[in-house]
This record gives sequence, structure tokens and C-alpha cells, in this order.
Amino acid sequence: MRLFRSARWLLLALLVCLVPASSFAGVFISVGFGPPVLPVYVVPPCPEPNLIWTPGYWAYGDQGSFWVPGAWVPAPFSGGLWTPGYWGWNNGLYVYNPGYWGFHVGYYGGINYGGGYLGIGFAGGEWRGGTFAYNTAVVNVNTTIIHNTYVNQTIIQQNTVVNSNHAAFSGGPGGVQHVATPQEKIAASETHTAPTTFQTQHIQSAQSSPTSYAKNNGGHPTTLAVAKPLPLEAHTAPPVSHTTPTTTNSPNKVGTGASTYRPSTTQASVTGSHNTEMRTVTPPKNNTPSNTYAPPKNSTVPKTYTPPKGNPPAPKPEGKPKPEGHEK
Repeated sequence: MRLFRSARWLLLALLVCLVPASSFAGVFISVGFGPPVLPVYVVPPCPEPNLIWTPGYWAYGDQGSFWVPGAWVPAPFSGGLWTPGYWGWNNGLYVYNPGYWGFHVGYYGGINYGGGYLGIGFAGGEWRGGTFAYNTAVVNVNTTIIHNTYVNQTIIQQNTVVNSNHAAFSGGPGGVQHVATPQEKIAASETHTAPTTFQTQHIQSAQSSPTSYAKNNGGHPTTLAVAKPLPLEAHTAPPVSHTTPTTTNSPNKVGTGASTYRPSTTQASVTGSHNTEMRTVTPPKNNTPSNTYAPPKNSTVPKTYTPPKGNPPAPKPEGKPKPEGHEK
């Protein structure tokens, strides 16, 4: 058991090495099972100018998976865009990669969260000078207050990753299979800003509510999104990267291909942009959330390596190879 734990922490350390450095520290949480499926809901209309939609997602706490409702959040700096966090599958573990603010939307596992986050980049709007313009083809706004709008159906087609089973994780058996595009990789390597204090409080509020947990709501939260926006918390804008992602219509959007993206069969890797702390969570006993994803029994899941005890045995003389699965 001790060797198994050591091997697991070695795996997590290797994951950290794959993550490029950034301007803030995040906590990567890993568990042995995937989050419940993503619920489908209607995003409440944007009530004020310059608010950015942050989609709801399944987080994990001491009592299991809990739903963090989607919310409108004032951008902490002019030009700021939100990259959602996501669960990524890697060698039998599901690792949560925290979200962040930046000038471009980076990789979020190809997860179709809705509300403009259709799997690649963000189709819900763009910054035009110091004002955010909303794409009403995908985002609902209060037009009596917000007048800076436009309609762009093409970007919806370009940025959509098909996710028919509403999987809430990337890679692995049953997950969304989307490898980061060159533009997403560039955006992920830029300097980012951590979630605001009010976003953190929003998560803590969801974690403290028993009705948020999948074990209590059966994977169907009652509060999927909040209509009232979170308070403004201004931050200094991060340095502008010298390498700018290729764009389609705006310097604040990640460019994409010419047609609707459909998942490939290549396993997505866990990517991110944070100096991180890795924390493995042991699921609570008898608290397995409803509809929690687990890999199929017949799926191929890499096993964790356990070092041999003592000195290695002397090599045996070569003979007839034994059939696979009969080694002793």
C-alpha cells in the first residue's frame, strides 16, 4: 500500500512537470472517478454591461461532487476573458485544472459548457475597445440596458465540440476527445490572473449547501445558475504576450477552423498554465455521487507501477514464451 501511494504521488509530480508556469498558484485536485454529467440549462440574461459569463461546473469537496452555479462576473480588468476550469483524465486519475482570467481564452478540455463556451475558445462576445460586445446568437442580454451587441452564427459553428453525452471531463474512456489547438496552447502559456475573491466565495457558498451535492440531488442541482452578478473586483491587467494567437474577427478571440469541430480519437492531455499544488482526494465512504462516471470494465486503463521489493531475481534461461496473462 505504501509503495502504491508513492507511485501515485510520483505520477502527480510528473503531471506538475507538464504544466507551464504562470503568475498564480492553483490547486489541482485528483480523484479516481469522473464528475457527473453536465446538466443542460438556460443561461440567465446578462443584466449589465461588461459582464463575462462563467459557466457552472462540478467541483469536488470532502462530501463528494458538488455543483457550482454559473454566474455573470465583472471582468477584473479591461479586455479580460475567462477560461473555465475542467476535469482531465490521465492514467486512471481525474485531475481538475482551475480556471483563470487572461486576454485570450485557453484550453478547457473541449468541454461544451454552453453560454458561449462551446468547446473551443469563446463565442459569446468580444472586447471592442473598453466595452464588451455580446453575440446574441448564443448569449441572451437585457437589450434595454445593453446596446453593444452583434450576431455571428459562423463562430458558433467553428467553435462547437460535439458532446452528445454531456461528459464533464476531457480524455479517457467516455470523455471529450479534443487535443489543444495551437492557439489554445499559446493562450494557455500566457500570464494569467487568478479568480476573484468573489468567485472563490461563490464556490465556498456552493460547497456549504447540502443541495449542491450530487449525492443529495442525484446529479440534478436545483440552482444551476444565479441571475445576480457577482461584485466587481478590479485587478491590474497582466502583461500582454508578445505571441498573439491567430484570430478570426477580434484580437481578443481565439481563432478556430472553418467548420464544426468533431472530437478525434486522440486522448486529450492535461494542460494548464499554473504553478500548482497537487492534492489527491480520497472519496468519502458510502458517499459515491449519483451518475458519477467510472471507466468501463473492459476499457484499457494504464496501471500504476509498483516497484519490486528486494533485489531483482536472476534472469531465467530463455525458453518457450508463455501465453499473455499467465505470468506468475
